[in-house]
Amino acid sequence: MRLALGISYRGSAYHGWQSQAGLRTVQDELERALAIFAAQPVRTVCSGRTDTGVHAVNQVVHLDTGLQRADFSWVRGTNTFLPADIAVQWCQPVQDDFHARYLARSRRYAYLLREAAVRPALEQGLVGWTFRPLNEANMRSAAACLIGEHDFSAFRAAECQALSPVKFMHRIGMRRHGAYWRFDFEASAFLHHMVRNLMGCLVAVGSGVRPADWLAEVLASRSRQKAAPTFAADGLYFLGPRYDAHLELPTHTAACDWLPVADSDPLR
Repeated sequence: MRLALGISYRGSAYHGWQSQAGLRTVQDELERALAIFAAQPVRTVCSGRTDTGVHAVNQVVHLDTGLQRADFSWVRGTNTFLPADIAVQWCQPVQDDFHARYLARSRRYAYLLREAAVRPALEQGLVGWTFRPLNEANMRSAAACLIGEHDFSAFRAAECQALSPVKFMHRIGMRRHGAYWRFDFEASAFLHHMVRNLMGCLVAVGSGVRPADWLAEVLASRSRQKAAPTFAADGLYFLGPRYDAHLELPTHTAACDWLPVADSDPLR
């Protein structure tokens, strides 16, 4: 039997999602808890790997098991053995050919940013920070060039293992609420550090360090050296994948409601 699970986690204490020898990762903690609950080894496949310090709202994984339990027993039982900063949100049986990664039509990220003269304290690790005022019109103008299919090499980390830098950006949104900004990105897939590198560029434009048309020049250059420095991981949230509607997998969890700024209107 194949199951799909939705996982939320605070990534601050982990070296990303993927299991790595000698390092604490979300995958290792989840598989350890699942193995205790199921009384047998369990391997998981995720919809999209997250980096060190990156959070997740609805990371989708699949696993195979012969253990027969009610769906919510998998949720409550596994959570019993997980650390407090990781929680299974839902469980649903799926067809044997379901694949959390390969069947994802797109993936979504949000970045939460605090614009204030002083750095965060209570929300440290959960939001990024800029002390310079941001101009929304300039950022929207700059972001428009990113919509559609492009070679995103200029926003790709040197250690990225993706086979191709060409991705389709479906939408970018941004909205301010008080001292906080929320930036939303949805694409076919993302390169290593792609959202954080895009954020560095958008903040450079928004703060007036660079003009709005500079981002199009960076994109066309396909050179990482032309872009802004990688922005902090603190405010980055993997919202989860989108699948075909007939699969009827949850796209919203209670963790979605925690994000302090509502999803914004898209730039198309």
